[in-house]
Amino acid sequence: MHDICLNMPPMVQNFDPEDLFSRRCIWVNGPVIVGAGPSGLAVAAGLKDQGVPFIILERANCIASLWQNRTYDRLKLHLPKQFCQLPNFPFPEDFPEYPTKFQFISYLESYANHFNIAPQFNETVQSAKYDETFGLWRVKTISRRKGPSSAAQCEVEYICRWLVVATGENSEKVVPEFEGLGEFGGRVMHACEYKSGEGFSGQKVLVVGCGNSGMEVSLDLCNHNAKPSMVVRSSVHVLPREVFGKSTFEVAVMLMKRLPLWMVDKILLILARLILGNVEKYGLKRPCVGPLEFKHTAGKTPVLDIGALEKIRSGKIKVVPGITRFLPGKVELVDGQVLQIDSVVLATGYHSNVPSWLKENEFFSNDGTPRNPFPNGWKGKGGLYAVGFTRRGLSGASLDAINVAHDIAKSWKEETKQKRKTVAARHRRCISHF
Repeated sequence: MHDICLNMPPMVQNFDPEDLFSRRCIWVNGPVIVGAGPSGLAVAAGLKDQGVPFIILERANCIASLWQNRTYDRLKLHLPKQFCQLPNFPFPEDFPEYPTKFQFISYLESYANHFNIAPQFNETVQSAKYDETFGLWRVKTISRRKGPSSAAQCEVEYICRWLVVATGENSEKVVPEFEGLGEFGGRVMHACEYKSGEGFSGQKVLVVGCGNSGMEVSLDLCNHNAKPSMVVRSSVHVLPREVFGKSTFEVAVMLMKRLPLWMVDKILLILARLILGNVEKYGLKRPCVGPLEFKHTAGKTPVLDIGALEKIRSGKIKVVPGITRFLPGKVELVDGQVLQIDSVVLATGYHSNVPSWLKENEFFSNDGTPRNPFPNGWKGKGGLYAVGFTRRGLSGASLDAINVAHDIAKSWKEETKQKRKTVAARHRRCISHF
């Protein structure tokens, strides 16, 4: 990485004069990776192994900011650790089968240290645009640097051949609009701000959303003597976390090696019915298609039950239908019920922020995910790559990271070899003149 004015090839020094004087321009002799979560770290480790230089830009002040700053304390990995480890670095043997949030963060920090990965923190990408004239990416950022008295802002433009988008599917919270929410008067927070049910003891809490986060937040509230009501607006698959002592995910993976997806779905639903019973009578309506097909087509992950269903059966977690509107201290539901509530937790999910900064609409769709489905959604045109958008969790991100690192390394080595040949040829011509 070098200041562009000193080290850039002459052909790419023709910048807009305004940009040249308002921003520091830096040439990166390798890819720029946007995002220092598990996906970005996995790509960086693969590049390190192959001797390819890179930089990682991260808007937060730490790696894996989603895990560190926007998850609740009781969170554990939903899948066994062997399905969640990043390339070339297994979990410690003494970690449990389902590591806690804090153990996973520790693992990621060890991963970064092991591969000597040092992201540039507090640096937010404002825009990334492909310059077709020169075949280069122009990545504009704004960073917060601590000055003598307060944080100072610095604008930088990075110029590179390859751009890796590793910001993932969950970079921004989704906050639906509800009539009257502004007049509700009680505490309202998104699940990314929720840490523990300790401060909710004795309160009536409305949890909006019935995915894994909604279920776990409701369970945590229940365990802290709160009275949660969980809003179930749409259909949801609830599966046991384990089947006959094995992870349900592991069973599904094993079955899919031998059977078609529709048949695996049938088997999973039969097992779920045997172990969990009929969940529809508690207000948890199943989708028309099976859990794996639903995940692949709609991107909605099945809920893996870790105790919430027992609380629903006992009535300690109340399942309620959709919301019509909020009133001061109350909520009106679509079936006409009016509930007295003290607080609201919005477990309404996340979305990609890629469209807000990446000036490209061929590889990525309007929702900020690659147009091509897994396993073909990792490579675009002009040196553009994506990691962490597979809808297949950490294992999917790892597979994409391996492909991306290998592909970039191959191109980088070919270009480096060609440059050396060019320099050698020029050197020989210079010698021949003497």
